[in-house]
Amino acid sequence: MKAEALISELGISAPQEIDVEAIAMDSGVEVQYARLNGCEASLVGFGGRAIATINPSSVRGRERFSIAHEIGHWHLHRGRSFQCRADDADLNLASDRVVEKEADTFAAHLLMPQPIFLPLVKQIGNPNFKQLGDLAASFETSLMATALRLVNVNTLPVIVASYTKGGRRWSLPAADIPKRWFMKRELDEDTLTYDLLHRGTEIRYLGKTPADAWFQNDDADGYEVLEQSVISKTGEALVLLYLEPKMMEAEFDWNVARRYNEHGSYVPKGGKR
Repeated sequence: MKAEALISELGISAPQEIDVEAIAMDSGVEVQYARLNGCEASLVGFGGRAIATINPSSVRGRERFSIAHEIGHWHLHRGRSFQCRADDADLNLASDRVVEKEADTFAAHLLMPQPIFLPLVKQIGNPNFKQLGDLAASFETSLMATALRLVNVNTLPVIVASYTKGGRRWSLPAADIPKRWFMKRELDEDTLTYDLLHRGTEIRYLGKTPADAWFQNDDADGYEVLEQSVISKTGEALVLLYLEPKMMEAEFDWNVARRYNEHGSYVPKGGKR
């Protein structure tokens, strides 16, 4: 990953050494702060130099992610100008804008490089949201960005998802989680997240939930997951799920999310019954 190579070249070895403005300057990007209408950050470049304009925020993690996002555009998409919602990885994740997701990935690797981030995670085990918040404070990143980085380092059987009362907005599983596990679109009443959104009941720890409350698979009732959720700054529930080890070894489920007609024949996605 280009971002982590950059961190290595600069000799950075601890969270407090990640001075994102200095990294931008070293990359040829001047950072300035100014009120912007309709976006959180913009990048204009010419030749080997660029100016990143960042919307000032009282949340330092938001500013840092915006800067790192624009550095990502400069390294990955040079020759183009951008106006982005770079502070909000959640909105970019729910969109189909490939270049924004690429810049988000670069920003996450730059602000939370794996050689620094991963040893701190391993000291914790399965981080809950309080512990993720402590990591976020160390790296000066948002809770959302830190949770997504936890998924992307792919060392734990973890899924991060966003739900509203109306159902799932998006979900992001660690790469090694078997594709056979299909999350439900609607929020099940047996989940702690349902209680949070509908009753305001907040759980401050990882609690056990039957896996069939979260997954469509017929055999999900034989497993449990660890679950915790918090209300995000946009009002949705940010969900943290850890699968139990047996779920990582389960054989492929041929029937989940498949449709059959009245004759028992498989109906391809988009096909008629």
